[in-house]
Amino acid sequence: MKKNLYLLFLMLFISVAKAQPGYQPSASNLKAREHFKDMKFGMFIHWGIYSTLGDGEWVMNTRKIPYNDYKRLADFFNPQAFNAKEWVDLAKRAGMKYITITSRHHDGFSMFDTKQSDYNIVKATPYKKDPMKELAEECQKQGIELRFYYSLLDWGRADYAFNSPIVNGVPEKGDWNSYINFMKAQLTELITNYPGVKGIWFDGHWERKNANWHYDEIYSLIHKLGPDIMVGNNHHLAPIPGEDFQAFEKDLPGNNKTGFSGEAKIGDLPLETCETMNGSWGFNINDRNYKSVKELVHYLVNAAGLDANFLLNIGPMPNGKIQPEFVDTLGKIGAWIDKNGETIYGTRGNLVKAQPWGTVTAKGKTVYAHVLKATDAKQILIPDFKFKPKTVTAFNGSSKLKYKKDKTGLIVYTDQLPADEIDQIVKITY
Repeated sequence: MKKNLYLLFLMLFISVAKAQPGYQPSASNLKAREHFKDMKFGMFIHWGIYSTLGDGEWVMNTRKIPYNDYKRLADFFNPQAFNAKEWVDLAKRAGMKYITITSRHHDGFSMFDTKQSDYNIVKATPYKKDPMKELAEECQKQGIELRFYYSLLDWGRADYAFNSPIVNGVPEKGDWNSYINFMKAQLTELITNYPGVKGIWFDGHWERKNANWHYDEIYSLIHKLGPDIMVGNNHHLAPIPGEDFQAFEKDLPGNNKTGFSGEAKIGDLPLETCETMNGSWGFNINDRNYKSVKELVHYLVNAAGLDANFLLNIGPMPNGKIQPEFVDTLGKIGAWIDKNGETIYGTRGNLVKAQPWGTVTAKGKTVYAHVLKATDAKQILIPDFKFKPKTVTAFNGSSKLKYKKDKTGLIVYTDQLPADEIDQIVKITY
């Protein structure tokens, strides 16, 4: 009897442990997190059959195109001009250290060779090739990390049952277990069939906040297949156990200008924010609302000041080329990084709060004050500066700058700081 009770207790303990796993990241995962924080700048790529309509990645939903009609776009998707080397070259010239690309978006179309559905680029299009494989191989050649975006949301699959009410954690219609198993099988393919995958970037949780997404199973599967793979989820919430970085959409951590981040409490994980180069994620032929080089560099610098990475998006055209406006802007950002990358790569932020004049990054015993907005007083205050300065100079020159330290912090006089329309940088060693 006692033996039976012991076995019953053991089985109950195991079932509870499986339901509420205590995620302990591996040593390689912790190392990957620090490396991730060092990289600071990545390329986001939204690309799929939606690009053929030139109206963004949500076109099926916004134009209310029936799923079976929308699927015909696959017949016209034939990106003969796609060149993985050109894409990776562009990312490197821009100073980007990693690429995150949509393997499957909300329309359910898989941009890789999957055995789980015929609705994919190899089987359903005249292209008949796997661009994710080519991109993965080229990233390995050039030393760029590859990460996959993967949509939890699916507008078309019957087992997902889009718009079905959630009852007790599952959709009233459809087959939730079938859909969860489908996702696990695809994620297994992405991690095992594509070399060097370093991260999975989930999206779509917000469509079913009350669903049981089986994250304990999904996250555990990913970490079992690749202990150093970093998991992130664009759920706009506080981090969920099993995640390795926290994503923010079109907002710097701590801000909520877009309305997405109202519940996004910042945790202890590495941070990443993503933004578009115009107003669209996927290719939009009518979107000419291009952000300037200055705006995007400021976004990168401010993100670094908050100890966050910046993931900057491009939406390639349906032929596989990247539109010239993006290429031009990325080249100019790269030229800025060539001169100033020391103040971004490998730095840590949150030394002080963002200031009216700009922000601060730090590395070792060096502090970089990024003056993004000139002050009439010709001086800046770095509040609560705890260290005794050894040198205070202009970063892009040898000119020494006057300063004084008092109880408020470090005051640096900027009248001798060389003019720069994007970012005047002060270098302080201590």
